[in-house]
Amino acid sequence: MRQTTASLSRGRPPPKRPPINLQGLWHNVGFRNFAYQLLVVGTIIGLAVFMVTNVQDALSKRGISTGFGFLFEEAGFDIGEALTGFESTDTFLLAYGTAVLNTLKVSVLGVVFATALGVILGIARLSSNVLISKLSSTYVELFRNTPLLVQVIFWYTIITKMPHPKQAWSLSDWAFLSNRGLNVPWPAANPVYFWTALAFALACLSAILIVRWADARRRRTGHKIPVLWWNIVLVLAAPFLVWWFGGAPSELVIPKFKGFNFVGGVSLSPEFLALLLGLSLYIAAFIAEIVRSGIQSVSRGQIEAAHAVCLSPGDTYRKVILPQALRVIIPPAAAQYVSLVKNSSLGVAIGYPELFNINNTIITLSGHTLEAIGMMMAIYLSISFTIAAIMNLYNRAVQIKER
Repeated sequence: MRQTTASLSRGRPPPKRPPINLQGLWHNVGFRNFAYQLLVVGTIIGLAVFMVTNVQDALSKRGISTGFGFLFEEAGFDIGEALTGFESTDTFLLAYGTAVLNTLKVSVLGVVFATALGVILGIARLSSNVLISKLSSTYVELFRNTPLLVQVIFWYTIITKMPHPKQAWSLSDWAFLSNRGLNVPWPAANPVYFWTALAFALACLSAILIVRWADARRRRTGHKIPVLWWNIVLVLAAPFLVWWFGGAPSELVIPKFKGFNFVGGVSLSPEFLALLLGLSLYIAAFIAEIVRSGIQSVSRGQIEAAHAVCLSPGDTYRKVILPQALRVIIPPAAAQYVSLVKNSSLGVAIGYPELFNINNTIITLSGHTLEAIGMMMAIYLSISFTIAAIMNLYNRAVQIKER
């Protein structure tokens, strides 16, 4: 019987595929949804091509050239603050590079200051001290409910009303604040500082690896290794030793008043300071609320359990509260960082040479409006996507791994 069944199965021809029924295919929900989406995307692309072609035809009839060849033409204007040493004889492309660097300079410092201040304010809002809690709440409500542009102009007005450089406010005769900005000392150029910074970065990376190793060992053996002070010594000693064996350079270029302004050191313009203060203080208020909500999202029972097993306050925050709070904090904080970068375009109101401001000048001198606006949008989009990607990677790294 088994042999007969096996022989019949071997002799049976393979089943034939049913013919494709195009009429019945339209009644398939998945195919119909795909067709609708394809139609919408095709319509949008068609409209975009029609509009671009129409604009190019209109511009060509008026003798206006199109394309991105203008980027390699001479700019013909100067930029007051330029990390690249920009001159009027440089190209429009280098002008865009200078604008991006100016935008990133104020944005990165703004993110650092806003994060530090926001974390402090967020924790202060949960303080049992009524005075500290109320002061932080007042700050948050004041800065969150005031337009950012008003704040930027307020700080710019305050700085420009400072005394003349000849009567500048002096801080221990090494830093000077006037209506021309803030002048501070800066180390004289020396290659040792690069290796010192590299040693500091490697020491921080080593400290992180040591903490992870100590945590893994504690989970495996139950024995806790105190690594905090060892890490502090490592982070401080490594760059110090590199600096010391590199000759211990300590020369500082001190700003000195000469003519009508200070020379030497580093000069931070009123426009840069006003924009940095406005962005940092404004975004810090939002980050403070994000931090507060993240900490409050951790159940009280978790904190009581940490106290029950005799965890110190520092370990309670590091091992119980922060790992769970970060899951709530990081996504909205990333949105605030992106908002800070985009809001840096408000520097045009006070004359800071950021991307939007320089792009307006390029449009005026080159006449390539569409191309310039397209480049500005692409740059902002690239910066925003980069921030989002970095924060997403960090968010995945701090996520609690489910078993």
